[in-house]
Amino acid sequence: MVRAGEQEQEGRSKLFNFRGMFEGTGRHTKSLSVDTASALDPTEDGSASSRSQGSKPLNDSDKLPKPRVMSKEEIAAKEAREKLLQEMEQMKEKFSKLLLGEDMSGGGKGVSSALALSNAFTNLAASIFGEQRRLEPMPAERKARWRKEIDWLLSVTDYVVEMVPSQQKSKDGSQMEIMTTRQRTDLHMNIPALRKLDAMLIECLDNFKDQNEFYYVSKDSEDSDQDDSKKKNDDKWWLPTPKVPAEGLSDMARKFLQYQKDCVNQVLKAAMAINAQIITEMEIPESYIDSLPKNGRASLGDSIYRSITVEFFDPDQFLSTMDLSSEHKILDLKNRIEASIVIWKRKMNQKDGKSTWGSAVSLEKRELFEERAETILLLLKHRFPGIPQSALDISKIQFNKDVGQAVLESYSRILESLAFTVLSRIDDVLQADYQIQTQNLNGRRRSSVSRPSPREDLDKGSTETPASMTLSDFMGWGSDQGDSDMKKDPLASDDFCKDDDAKQQKLSNVVTNKKGSYLENLGVMRSPTSRH
Repeated sequence: MVRAGEQEQEGRSKLFNFRGMFEGTGRHTKSLSVDTASALDPTEDGSASSRSQGSKPLNDSDKLPKPRVMSKEEIAAKEAREKLLQEMEQMKEKFSKLLLGEDMSGGGKGVSSALALSNAFTNLAASIFGEQRRLEPMPAERKARWRKEIDWLLSVTDYVVEMVPSQQKSKDGSQMEIMTTRQRTDLHMNIPALRKLDAMLIECLDNFKDQNEFYYVSKDSEDSDQDDSKKKNDDKWWLPTPKVPAEGLSDMARKFLQYQKDCVNQVLKAAMAINAQIITEMEIPESYIDSLPKNGRASLGDSIYRSITVEFFDPDQFLSTMDLSSEHKILDLKNRIEASIVIWKRKMNQKDGKSTWGSAVSLEKRELFEERAETILLLLKHRFPGIPQSALDISKIQFNKDVGQAVLESYSRILESLAFTVLSRIDDVLQADYQIQTQNLNGRRRSSVSRPSPREDLDKGSTETPASMTLSDFMGWGSDQGDSDMKKDPLASDDFCKDDDAKQQKLSNVVTNKKGSYLENLGVMRSPTSRH
């Protein structure tokens, strides 16, 4: 009796446990697995576990649909979609930074939208072209990134519009004049031109893909001429040295380099012209005007003022008398002249003569002085294209509020800097070829007369270095100056000619020192930060 009661009680317990498993909302059954079943007590739930495993057809892996194998086209489409989403996230991040004025904290300390765009162009060019140390094509990855991010930044100009009248034809055939929007005229004219200059520079670098006439060696290489490197690139130790064959470049390679040089030179001039025009159209900030002296004489100094205001003025002769031996002195002269031009223009544009800046100089003379000063500025820009921005240019860019002008100025500036870098690299190769040719010519001349010892050759080579051809010589800047001086005064004394040649040599040395890389010229294209 007792044993029968125990068996009946055990059967009821098992029946209760089995029924409790199915009285839930189905949640217990779905979550039950082999692992949970094996975790139960085998003495108490063994039969229930085996039953539950046999009664869960919904979780049977054999009846689940098998994953479909994707084709190559579908995999490529998926990767392209993921890449597009990633680029969209990058674009959102970049434009959010521009909208916040480069202040991602949102604290209101950001710069203006125009200055943020200008800095974005500058930083992009520095990251893409900062390592362009050789005449070789850009890597495909960098080229694709450059085109993609430039398109992002230039897309802003599509919404810088102006209202223009237009004709609309109604349904009844009548003509009605309405106002429509179109891209602003300066952007519509200059953006396609700058894109064309951009493509020309990239194409110029691509043209050096298959060249085998010259190569580059590092500074610590045994093939590098240490003497020439120290003389030529003392301040540019990071740049590789171009090497040409022992007999020099072939005529075809020399013509090819000269052709590429001419093309890049045209790009440089066009970019400089656009940049100068845009900066001229920018409004002069009040902070710059407040910092000016009362008159042009105080800005220029007595000696420069007297040289500009003489009766017979020669700009070339004026520059030959100035000390332009360093970049700092050139920039200082440019700042003084620009300040005097602003002062004279403001005096001429003032309607009333009762100004606190009033002077006894007539308007006609003041206009003449302004034209002379602008001529000097033009000559400085052509003779020293790598000179940093002046105080007026920096002030205009810093306080500019026009987004369209900021885009045009920064885009033209970075193209100008890239063109100058490519010209410098071409000039380095041409200069190496010129030195090889000069050495071969001198060697043939010495061998025809006498054959000195190697020690004498070394001593003579250390004292008589061949004249290096500068970037200014190849571009033809300043080449007419010496001829014009000789024509003007053919009976001049030898001392005067020697003095003039020394001054011209001093200008050429300044240009030679400016053949730097893009990173060296970042000061040319750097947008100033906002002051707080």
